[in-house]
Amino acid sequence: MFLGLIILVGCTMPVQSGTINEEGEWEPDRSIEIIAPAAAGGGWDTTARMLARTIDEENLSTRGFGVVNKPGGGGAVGWAYIHKRNDPHNLFISSPPLHFVYLNGQSPYGYEDFTPIANLIADYGAFAVREDARWDTLDELFAEMRENPEDVTVVGVSSPGSMDHMQFIMFAEAAGVDITKIRYISDQDGGAMTAVLNGSVDVISTGVSDAAEQARAGKMKVLGITAPERLQGDEFLETLPTGKEQGIEAEFVVWRGIFGPPDMTEEQLAYYEQIFKATSDSEAFEKIRKMYGWDEQYMNSTDFKTFLDEQSNDLEVLLKELGFLRD
Repeated sequence: MFLGLIILVGCTMPVQSGTINEEGEWEPDRSIEIIAPAAAGGGWDTTARMLARTIDEENLSTRGFGVVNKPGGGGAVGWAYIHKRNDPHNLFISSPPLHFVYLNGQSPYGYEDFTPIANLIADYGAFAVREDARWDTLDELFAEMRENPEDVTVVGVSSPGSMDHMQFIMFAEAAGVDITKIRYISDQDGGAMTAVLNGSVDVISTGVSDAAEQARAGKMKVLGITAPERLQGDEFLETLPTGKEQGIEAEFVVWRGIFGPPDMTEEQLAYYEQIFKATSDSEAFEKIRKMYGWDEQYMNSTDFKTFLDEQSNDLEVLLKELGFLRD
């Protein structure tokens, strides 16, 4: 009986989830784990590691921040891990695929299943063609596609209905193209850029940094970027035109932000908000942004949630029109 009681009590005790200091504020009681839900080396991994490094080197927390990679399912494996643990010591970095993978029905978890803590940076997409292509602007490309959308082939790394595909769709729709007839090819084996350069496809929808690298080398030209205004801080990037300056009323932000588990308390959220605000404001992280060509786009939890609501609604409309929306 006594042994049974001890076992019962041991099994029902709550997992320790931090401490309350003398000021009544929540603090973690062990190291913080930032999940990068992808393999090492990608955007999620790099952002997570730069955040953790800044927090530790600038002494912004009394606890260490580490990064753990949990790749799989386009992010779904990492999201499932966070949701199951539901521990305020486990956070994760994410970006627009958190919308796409959920809306496409590839994961049961979307942004509303977690706690948005803060957005830190903004990156942008680009549409590029071979240097000798017949188009010099997005205007020229979309004018042709309004007449014959099937004649132009677009390639990207992401799967149909995900980021590279949908950022092109958003701009094409704003330009009056029949988006249901656009030919999009997904090449996830590293051959997308090569396919444009050898003439197998016409246009690549990708990130600004990837397109700019080829354009700097004189191999490609960037017809437009998805930013609301021209990028600053780099002489070459400043020359890349936006869609808006070409009369296309669209923009697509490749945000990267931090999320926590679903049941965070207000005190836990407040702790992390101040940590990541201090990180964003630091000179150390400003240097990192410049090094990687990231824009500063800090949003607190409330503003981040509002932004996510709006972006999700816009994407849901387009995915439904294309037949990619989950049942």
